[in-house]
Amino acid sequence: MTAEAIFQGFTQKRVLVIGDVMIDAYLRGSVTRVSPEAPVPIINLSKSEDRLGGAANVALNLLALGAEPILCAVIGDDKGADKFDVLLDKRNLSKEGIIRSSNRETTTKTRVIGNNQQLLRIDEECINLLNKEEERLFIDHVKSIIETNVDAIILEDYNKGLLTKSVISEIVQFANDRNIIVTVDPKKDQFFDYQNVTLFKPNLKELKEGLGLEFDVLDKPAFENAIQLLENKLNNKISFVTLSEHGVFVKENAKKDYIPAHIRNISDVSGAGDTVISVATLCLTVGIKPDLMAEIANLAGGLVCEESGVIPVNKELLLSEVQKLVLA
Repeated sequence: MTAEAIFQGFTQKRVLVIGDVMIDAYLRGSVTRVSPEAPVPIINLSKSEDRLGGAANVALNLLALGAEPILCAVIGDDKGADKFDVLLDKRNLSKEGIIRSSNRETTTKTRVIGNNQQLLRIDEECINLLNKEEERLFIDHVKSIIETNVDAIILEDYNKGLLTKSVISEIVQFANDRNIIVTVDPKKDQFFDYQNVTLFKPNLKELKEGLGLEFDVLDKPAFENAIQLLENKLNNKISFVTLSEHGVFVKENAKKDYIPAHIRNISDVSGAGDTVISVATLCLTVGIKPDLMAEIANLAGGLVCEESGVIPVNKELLLSEVQKLVLA
């Protein structure tokens, strides 16, 4: 399959993104002096910006690649939610899967940046698990969307309380019964609740924390033993681990591949995991084998690291790199 055919296949896919959404807010300006009130820099504010973040950034990556994302989440019933709705409208993302709850707060992460350096981050959020009523409402709503025909489901966990054990198990079972691809970008808290999924994608830190093990990624026997322990607990089909400067690792059954990182001018690693899970999932929907999937997703993650802030991947640039570096 050519690179053009792979990317053309992405445009026909409908993907559900279930996870913790947030607003990434940026306050940018210059710093020329220190405050006389306290030993802190004074920012002369020149620009403020709000972007979709968390699982919403996964949806933006899918959209950038031509797919149809359906974002599913529970947000607050507050000013942040109103702002979130406006951002969805601006990016032409559906609100079909979004539920508001007066018991929750819409997550907002505000980054203060002076002279192109992040000086401070302010988080406004509710990280309690969904209550039983919210849980039931959300699960039933997601199931109704799945029944309208989707090609894949991404579970994007930021430990903000949406992906409870019941939400995970019921949705995964519902998808498996319909032979729908389920991929996971996990966090520590619910790590072993993601059982029987198609693809499980922790980064190296999450893998160590989840298993409660410490090992050197360059020690292949120790690393691969950790992967086997993971698979014994999760019964997942594909293990896909991002290894920062060491690239990525992918395993399906007995086939294992280590794919090195490409040399990049790293500006900001924020959002790279969102890009990787988006690209990996779309590759699986068009029938790409795990080793090629991992190569393409690895390229995509590297590309977004060259940009400042949380942004989706550039489709044309990724296509060009896949043609040049993978399918030449």
